[in-house]
Amino acid sequence: MAVPPPSDGVTEIEDRHLHESEASSSTHADQGIDPAFEKPTNVDVEKVEPPKVVIKESDCYNELGYSFPSWKKWKIISVIFLVQTSMNFNTSLYSNALTGISEEYGVSMQAARCGAMIFLVTYAFGCELWAPWSEELGRKPILQASLFLVNVFQLPVALAPNFASIMVGRALGGLSSAGGSVTLGMIADLWEADDQQYAVACVVFSSVAGSVIGPVVGGFVEEYLPWRWNIWIQLIFGGAVQLAHLVCVPETRTTILMDKIAKRRRKNGQDIWGPNEVIPFWDRFAMREILITWIRPFKMFLTEPIVLSLSLLSGFSDALIFMFIQSFGLVYKQWNFGTVALGLSFLPILVGYFIAWISFIPVIKRNIKERREKPDDERAQYESRLWWLLYTAPCLPIGLIGFAWTSLGPPVHWIGTMVFSAIVGIANYSIYMATIDYMICAYGPYSASATGGNGWSRDFLAGVLTIPATPFFENIGGKYHLEYASTILFCISFILVVAVYVIYWQGPYLRKRSPFAQQLSDARQDVEVDGQHLSRIPSGSRANSLARSRQDLRIRQALGSRQGSYVASRGPSRAGSRAQSRRNSISFAE
Repeated sequence: MAVPPPSDGVTEIEDRHLHESEASSSTHADQGIDPAFEKPTNVDVEKVEPPKVVIKESDCYNELGYSFPSWKKWKIISVIFLVQTSMNFNTSLYSNALTGISEEYGVSMQAARCGAMIFLVTYAFGCELWAPWSEELGRKPILQASLFLVNVFQLPVALAPNFASIMVGRALGGLSSAGGSVTLGMIADLWEADDQQYAVACVVFSSVAGSVIGPVVGGFVEEYLPWRWNIWIQLIFGGAVQLAHLVCVPETRTTILMDKIAKRRRKNGQDIWGPNEVIPFWDRFAMREILITWIRPFKMFLTEPIVLSLSLLSGFSDALIFMFIQSFGLVYKQWNFGTVALGLSFLPILVGYFIAWISFIPVIKRNIKERREKPDDERAQYESRLWWLLYTAPCLPIGLIGFAWTSLGPPVHWIGTMVFSAIVGIANYSIYMATIDYMICAYGPYSASATGGNGWSRDFLAGVLTIPATPFFENIGGKYHLEYASTILFCISFILVVAVYVIYWQGPYLRKRSPFAQQLSDARQDVEVDGQHLSRIPSGSRANSLARSRQDLRIRQALGSRQGSYVASRGPSRAGSRAQSRRNSISFAE
């Protein structure tokens, strides 16, 4: 049986900064508390509640998600796989409705594409907006709420009386999508950091694959059904997935489970409380701190060289897929592809994703072995996560330049474009998986913001580049406009791929110059507790919540163990305010 780790949730309510700031002002702020001993005086003795002992993670480790049997964990991940596929399926299937929308509402094809663009852009922000609430209210209710709203907002699109209704429905649907902010966050609830890479690889595959399955299915829908069926199919798929999630997936959030365990034990006579039970409900949500949390990913995106370069590479790679969705019609009409054949032309990208996913299985095994054999080697702990990307990242420019000059049309065979599309797929999956894994490790407690910037850039760039994609491929280069357009993309990708090698070799130097990474270098040390290795680094917009959910442990480990009795000794109002400050400054300290 694994030795349980130290407590999570709010088992420790104060951090060092908060403790120092309050200690300096306690004489003036707390008239009824002795600053030397922090004991209530006679003035406040009647206001102090009896001490409440807060349950620790170590007290109930065998009842938390980490201790679920493997079959149960993978059953949950299988449903989450479908949930994530459904959300990304919604981003791309709409494109097969463009012709019908254009004809029915009398708008241009370019205007109709705004529905695809607005969904992706709002999806980018939606992932960030949903994330904090899943930490406080639980994964299951938040994901159910997200799925429900996404499904509801399919109706204004499917039943739209005018084009404006479609735009509103798509915008609200994207904003309602929790995406990886919750689905990937559940992995942190089920696996310790050193064991979760396989599950992350699985969910990452569902994320990228959903975007490609859309046009494959959409080709058949566009050929044989009215355009509105593209929306109805999204709703049917989304409804089935929501039902499967409701029935098959339990709550996994650690602090929520600890609350339930504490309530159950109180019924049996044990006086113990859950981490959220000692804090008034509304005190758990300070809008100022949540706003700081929402802003920090964008700050890191703009100020951190590692985050900026890897996020641009990841975002550009993902945007290519959505540009392909808009441009494949131009390429393959040279070979007289029909609607169904055009949809099937996306299958090579899916094959590329699958090849990349399978290739990461031995790579993860190698990386785990290297980290364990070289615990003090900085490169083994950090940059080794980019090792496989050194070989797969060049697939992006190779795939683009190959696709460009096999797009000449007859007499060149179309199979060449599909081979190079698969190579682009290998690169896209590998870039997403490796960059997330590296940034989580490099930024520790701030990794949620780092990966949030990564995920945001993928969705946002994919959205904004959807509109110019077709004019870009149509109007550059005259006779060879398709070839020159892809060649320009090749040049951009070549520059971005260079960043992988720079970071791999100069990563230690860049991390030392990072204000975020340097500030938390001590907190990032691996800790041995009772013989168990607790390098509980999260792995995570479409990955941010995975990081957010585990980001506070290492800071807490440096603070000692002052938990339940300390909370109670401060009285109800101060306990609530201090708990909120503690939770938001650490739990949201991405």
